[in-house]
Amino acid sequence: KAWRQVYTYGCLFAALAEVAAGRSLAPAVRLCDMGLLMGASVLDNILARLVRVLQAHLPRGELCSGGSSLLQRVRIASPPAPLVPPEDAVPHLRCPSLEHFRDNYLIPGKPVVLEGIIDHWPCMKKWSVDYFCQVAGCRTVPVELGSRYTDEEWSQKLMTVGDFISQYIVNENSVGYLAQHQLFDQIPELKEDIRIPDYCCLGEGEEDEITINAWFGPAGTVSPLHQDPQQNFLAQVFGRKYICLCPPQESENLYPHESQILHNTSQVDVEDPDLVKFPNFRKAALQSCVLMPGQVLFIPVQYWHYVRSLDISFSVSFWWS
Repeated sequence: KAWRQVYTYGCLFAALAEVAAGRSLAPAVRLCDMGLLMGASVLDNILARLVRVLQAHLPRGELCSGGSSLLQRVRIASPPAPLVPPEDAVPHLRCPSLEHFRDNYLIPGKPVVLEGIIDHWPCMKKWSVDYFCQVAGCRTVPVELGSRYTDEEWSQKLMTVGDFISQYIVNENSVGYLAQHQLFDQIPELKEDIRIPDYCCLGEGEEDEITINAWFGPAGTVSPLHQDPQQNFLAQVFGRKYICLCPPQESENLYPHESQILHNTSQVDVEDPDLVKFPNFRKAALQSCVLMPGQVLFIPVQYWHYVRSLDISFSVSFWWS
């Protein structure tokens, strides 16, 4: 942790030097973000407080390279959603009590789509591509390049949210995905627009141990079939996602990668399986759903799940014990 603190101090001093020299504030904002991304908190998280002040003084034109009224340039047409046979559909439930959710889904480890539990979140009315450009356009974030992380050409790159929106949301030059990023720690004002689901209180950990990640990208982003070591609520803010799920007891039919780094990821392409190479996959008991805005999917711990964005999409995941 010591070297990360040293790095943070270096970014802090460099950012202050940029400001003192009277130069553009954008490089100072980037330096703050580099410290937030790569360093460790110092002086009561001074970088987060400094970047908020700097951002408030940025000229409007520097907030987002894509400019305003981005939605006018975004492709509106959406592909049809895959058909979900009723017998394979994940059940839906509206605002269940804590006890009902615990006894029927959490303890048995069964997935369920919850409805009506995030309708009151401010993000449901506020968030859009334009909104992110204005609030976070100048902020530097890690972006995954490539349709899925198992592809050989997959890579990551640091860029501003504005550049990400311009290159991968508006123009769709290729597939870029702001995925599994703790954006709400980096930009606390966005965290004010969401709430931790009440059902997380059924877990064993404290609230500050819940990991909150952002998932923002164009249609066509894919998270291959994989499993995670914690309970997961996936809340859909805008756009749709097609999701397939499979219980952990089916692991032998899903052909996990043998390498340690990908042992939690299946070799099978769920939507185009090679049944000659992976014949037992046809035995796997799959469930699926199309997650719509305002819905929250409960994914039990170690439950296999595959996710494909059908539209420009923003999701928030909550990993809890």
